[in-house]
Amino acid sequence: MSEYRIRDSGDIKSQGEIRAMHKNTSFPRVWGENVREAIGIDPVLITPKPESAEAYKHYIRNGAEQDANGNWVQAWVERDMFATDDDSTKAEKETAYQDGLDATAAASARTERDSRLAVTDFHGLTDNTMSAEMTTYRQALRDVPQQAGFPSAITWPVEL
Repeated sequence: MSEYRIRDSGDIKSQGEIRAMHKNTSFPRVWGENVREAIGIDPVLITPKPESAEAYKHYIRNGAEQDANGNWVQAWVERDMFATDDDSTKAEKETAYQDGLDATAAASARTERDSRLAVTDFHGLTDNTMSAEMTTYRQALRDVPQQAGFPSAITWPVEL
């Protein structure tokens, strides 16, 4: 979606919004420099969203700014995901969010573990004697949730 900065006000508008502002104007399909000059707008170039290095922080759009070449580009500002006036509420929100992420990761790890166990189920049939190595492997799979660092750091046992 193309965005433009209105020179007079500094507002950022989409192409559709600018067309609506100029209802009695016929615009060409492609807006060249002559069209932009006539209605007093500058294109806002797309910039990639930065990645935050801190937990519980993210970037949101914040208008446009000029780059070193004088082009108008999307501006980004880093925000705390759970910013509040009350620090205890912020801490509670962070904890609840992290608990949700951990629960999702744990469910995914258990699904992977169950899949690995299902692949070896035929070893436990009544007409088949399970080897000691397979018994050890299957028990190690069952013990995955008890590993230190579960669910974020899992050392999967290796089938012998």
